[in-house]
Amino acid sequence: MSAGHAQRGAATALSRRGFLGSAAAGGLVVAFHIPWAAQAQSAATPEVNAWVVVRPDEGIVIRIARSEMGQGTLTGLAQLVAEELECDWSRVRTEYPTPGQNLARNRAWGNFSTGGSRGIRESHDYVRRGGATARMMLVQAAAEAWQVPASECSVDKSIITHRPSGRRTSYGKVAAAAARLTPPPAASVKLKDPKDWKLAGKRLARLDTLDKVTGRQVFGSDLQLPGMLNAAIKDCPVFGGKLKSFDASAIAGRRGVRKVVRVGDSAVAVVADTWWRAKSALDALPIAWDEGAGATQSSEGFAAVLRQGLDAPQAAVGNQNGDARAAIAASVRKIEAVYAYPHQNHATMETMNATARWTPQRCEVWAPTQNGEAALAATADAAGLPASSCEVYKLHLGGGFGRRGMTDYVRQAVAIAREMPGTPVKLLWSREEDMLHGRYHPVTQCKLTAGLDAQGKVSALHMRISGQSILAGVSPQSIVSGRDPVVFQGLNASGPEASIGYSFPNLLIDHAMRNPHVPPGFWRGVNLNQNTIYLECFIDEIAHATGQDPLALRRQLMARHPRHLAVLEAAAERGGWGKPAAPGVFRGLAQTMGFGSYVAACAEVSVSPEGALKVRRIVAATDPGHAVNPQQIEAQVEGSFAYGLSAALYGECTVKNGRIEQENFHSYPVLRMSDMPPVETIVMPSGGFWGGVGEPTIAVAAPAVLNAIFAATGKRIRTLPLKNQDLKRA
Repeated sequence: MSAGHAQRGAATALSRRGFLGSAAAGGLVVAFHIPWAAQAQSAATPEVNAWVVVRPDEGIVIRIARSEMGQGTLTGLAQLVAEELECDWSRVRTEYPTPGQNLARNRAWGNFSTGGSRGIRESHDYVRRGGATARMMLVQAAAEAWQVPASECSVDKSIITHRPSGRRTSYGKVAAAAARLTPPPAASVKLKDPKDWKLAGKRLARLDTLDKVTGRQVFGSDLQLPGMLNAAIKDCPVFGGKLKSFDASAIAGRRGVRKVVRVGDSAVAVVADTWWRAKSALDALPIAWDEGAGATQSSEGFAAVLRQGLDAPQAAVGNQNGDARAAIAASVRKIEAVYAYPHQNHATMETMNATARWTPQRCEVWAPTQNGEAALAATADAAGLPASSCEVYKLHLGGGFGRRGMTDYVRQAVAIAREMPGTPVKLLWSREEDMLHGRYHPVTQCKLTAGLDAQGKVSALHMRISGQSILAGVSPQSIVSGRDPVVFQGLNASGPEASIGYSFPNLLIDHAMRNPHVPPGFWRGVNLNQNTIYLECFIDEIAHATGQDPLALRRQLMARHPRHLAVLEAAAERGGWGKPAAPGVFRGLAQTMGFGSYVAACAEVSVSPEGALKVRRIVAATDPGHAVNPQQIEAQVEGSFAYGLSAALYGECTVKNGRIEQENFHSYPVLRMSDMPPVETIVMPSGGFWGGVGEPTIAVAAPAVLNAIFAATGKRIRTLPLKNQDLKRA
């Protein structure tokens, strides 16, 4: 059994921040790595296979490689393993294996990356096979003990029964024998048909809720290790700038301060006995920056560059059919609009942090990370050691949203720990550092042009996106011929990932790449967010310009896209589309396909004569193919609207003199409870595919509301956030 952090263990009387470990029958569950404890635990509780450990007390430990950051992946994956394992769900606990173990065991747990709503949809098959294989081994062990054919045995809730004789035994009694067996051939492992599921597909309570509400859950910022020191850091506030100098003597006598450390080319950190003393000393440290060429950059300058890209002759094509340019030129009528979307910060509740302990022989890191394997690679590189001499212990994340898929904070923690050999050092970013040094949602503009024929039907559509490429910033090798495929999320040709839901006789969607110096990152929902705003609001513009009902126009354009249409129809019907709304209440629609799922929303809003917006109700429909836990899907959809509405109403990072202007939540507000509308979720899995649920519905939040605002006011809002707009009726 792994010595990484276990998600649930025996109840203890310790506080969350004081928690270090707890004993459990048959094994030890620990919150941090103790090598000898891991060896003792493995000897006492041998694993059945990489995914399943059965304790002598009948406790079931299911190992989950993906990260839990509030989205429920941990519980959903455990349900899938337990479904095939046929175990007693009430006895299930989970733990994270480590990326070091994964490396040593030839990636037995597969991919550790958690992003793109891929936690379940990309690992459902092999985790289910892990559960089914463990079940077959446990049954085989019982059959051999009874000297009967395994085919005569059945299992239910961890109890194995020999049907002819009625003899019974439990998983805990045969686990040690099962662990010694050779796993069955892969071809003999058969998975259940989803129609036969008993646990998967059910509304089960999440496994991580109890520890969170009682305070036992240890997040990265909570972690305490013996002899641990704390570090605060400042990086050059201008992107691309460097650290010129600092005067460590100015804070040498401050209480608790142990060391001032240069971190890379652009940052400086103070190490002290407490984080507040480190932060206070850092604030008093005289620092000189070389701000570099980026100091002249501004949001206004970015916007001008992006506007030029809207009509630039060169652009990378993402999707096309027919000849859109020629069809538009020959059209009877042309409709055109330009939209814009700003930089945005992930603004996770828990700021970036990691704890590292370095020696010349080994480096260990404790981190809330969305990608344990990437964190291990970063640790090894920063530590100057082979990966086999390093380890990363993954902790629950206090929010990820894509930001914790990056490894900059891990590298910094290791670099600081190298200056304090043998001592654990926890690096915790201040909120200001977190806001000023994010990996931001890309800034883009979009020019949409539609051509109409003599009957008023759309004969062609051209979407020109101008703006930032995420892959150019995080994976330049992925750019081929100037094309970033991620830019076109939700606009692709028909396929399994993020395809457009409309058919046009002539279509051209292209991208003029324009990259400011602000570092981009994968922000929850990624490019599907703005692309859905651009397309869904423009479809509404066409409908109103041609005197058509927005739903009726969509039905015409979606005839070849039945799954897109099905969720839209469901949201519209539940939302009351076509029926009178309450006085002063107006509706808007939006739909998209992203991260493998089909989603739609109907929003109801009111706008006062003074321009005060109230989002009154959201109805959301989602088809993820298979619904592993409908309750979790509903929670995810509700959370998606909280995140999406927060971005639509308030989310904006502006740049002046090369640096982000928003340094904390007073200047980067997020949605408050009083702003959050009721969300009614329709989960309508159609089967046959596996889609994600954490991100798709974010994308329909803003356009559904924007379309409803137009219905309420006659004003078409094309630039976000709404806090910058006057919504008084036209």
